[in-house]
Amino acid sequence: MHDALPTTGLIAYRKAMEAAGIAISIVLRVPAPLRSVADQLVRAASSVPANLAEGHGRSGRDRLQHWRIAYGSAKEADAQLRLLLAAGVLEAAASRRALALLDEVRAMTWRLLYP
Repeated sequence: MHDALPTTGLIAYRKAMEAAGIAISIVLRVPAPLRSVADQLVRAASSVPANLAEGHGRSGRDRLQHWRIAYGSAKEADAQLRLLLAAGVLEAAASRRALALLDEVRAMTWRLLYP
């Protein structure tokens, strides 16, 4: 996979990419009644690295706004993952890995916002 931010050292971005990849791969077989939840998970999880990357290329309040969105999307992805996990439709080990990564991303993003 090509890394959009290869030389920046933005670890939160790399972890967010991994979490999004896991989330997307594990929702592919979610049953139809929960498909809308799975679709929302894909949107939220993919928003995290996208906004971290966009914020990294901005400055000032614009940068912070993208990082705030990334933080909120990470929270949303966490909630959707937990919901699908509780419903018993996701593979537990992969879900736990994605949840742990999202937790790390939130902590790192918080430190970007409030150094």
